[in-house]
Amino acid sequence: MSASRPNVLLLLTDQERADLVAPDGLPVETPNIDRLRQQGMWFDSAYTPTSICTSARASLLTGLYPHAHGLLNNSHEADAIRTDLPEGLPTLGELLAEGGYTNTYLGKWHVSHNHTPGDFGFRYFGGSDYHHDNFDVAFEHYRESHGTTVHETDVEDRIYTGANDDGTLIAGTDPVPVEFSRPYFLAERTINALERWVDGDRQPCFHRTDFLGPHHPYVVPEPYASMYDPGEIEPWGTYAETFDGKPRAHEQYLQYRGVASFDWETWAEAVAKYFGFMTLIDDQIGRVLDALDELGLAAETAVVHTSDHGDLTGSHRLFNKGPMMYEETYRIPLVVRWPGVVEAGSQSDAFVRLQDLMPTFLEWANADVPEGLHARSIQPLLSGETPADWPESVYAQYHGDEFGLYSQRMVRTDRYKFVYNGPDRNELYDLATDPHELQNLADHPQYADIRAAMGQRLADWMDQVDDSLRGWVPKTLH
Repeated sequence: MSASRPNVLLLLTDQERADLVAPDGLPVETPNIDRLRQQGMWFDSAYTPTSICTSARASLLTGLYPHAHGLLNNSHEADAIRTDLPEGLPTLGELLAEGGYTNTYLGKWHVSHNHTPGDFGFRYFGGSDYHHDNFDVAFEHYRESHGTTVHETDVEDRIYTGANDDGTLIAGTDPVPVEFSRPYFLAERTINALERWVDGDRQPCFHRTDFLGPHHPYVVPEPYASMYDPGEIEPWGTYAETFDGKPRAHEQYLQYRGVASFDWETWAEAVAKYFGFMTLIDDQIGRVLDALDELGLAAETAVVHTSDHGDLTGSHRLFNKGPMMYEETYRIPLVVRWPGVVEAGSQSDAFVRLQDLMPTFLEWANADVPEGLHARSIQPLLSGETPADWPESVYAQYHGDEFGLYSQRMVRTDRYKFVYNGPDRNELYDLATDPHELQNLADHPQYADIRAAMGQRLADWMDQVDDSLRGWVPKTLH
């Protein structure tokens, strides 16, 4: 196996905010992701193409924005625009397989409702759940084989949306040992997958594990459930949100998600569990990294950690995600460790996107990269070089979820963020003076020139990616 064709281990989480693991981020214990960052490169300006699971994961597979791959919202819901990827789209797993890689996949899928990773170039080891693909009940069998079955009513310290315990479960304590938690189970199966690599004839290999967390419900076992004291968690800077001058959908989402009555004391209880969930996952990532070392695979394996999108977790007083293009949901973690290639302890501030990993992995594999992608290999950045034509902004989309179809487009530079909201007022934030995105400056006369310049950036991006709304949106921005 040549140095340009490494084994690749992709560790993807579900709804992980970048500030959970950023060098200057939140006070969350993540020593193993810290280890990856210290031994590799941290991308401080990594973004998802859209803050919704199916759409973002489909973009990672195809290197396309949602308007092009067609999965505009979650494939499992009753309002799904499409339930499956269109046939004929080149995908990461299939192209890697054509390039000679042995591909395996474990954990959350949530892309095509009627297909599994096994239909896209991977050998699927299962580990997902009923809600997302109804394919594998391995985790339930795992618990049952050890005499452990947990129902929602068994969960302790439960926090629900709504006034009564009939809403969505947000957080709680799982009354089982850590060994029977899903992250532990997925790490165990990941180690089993890595053990297959040492057979010799299977290399080069690509393995992807998708942890089903720290997405809500933030239900974790001890010691993680009580690891963080809610009384010591300070309110987010964004918690001062008044919704004044914001699109109406933001405040409507407060009601829709059932958290309008939450005070910070309630949110702090949930945030403490969210932090504990992240530390639990980090410990399982540590088990996987230790296995790489013990199996003698670390030197020839590129390890990538990222997430599909972030999580509001009470930021702006809101829950989950939705038609709000805030940093908490659009900025994602991204760290790459590749011994001998990527400088240890390095950092890139260049804007990168989740779907940029697709052509990056193909370049590593010396595989053909399809034309017409909305993605670009980050390999030059990993080599310590920023091309002169690298974008000075990042572009993202949102098309809606069960709240209803809601067209949004976003462009962000190092200082400003502009959001087009189809059915409502637009947004403009000066992140240098207002890092918490509390003051919408879209109608402020002193920012008219900035608004116009950001609107033009947005229009340019829409043209560049052949956005399906490019013929209409720019006309509204003058």
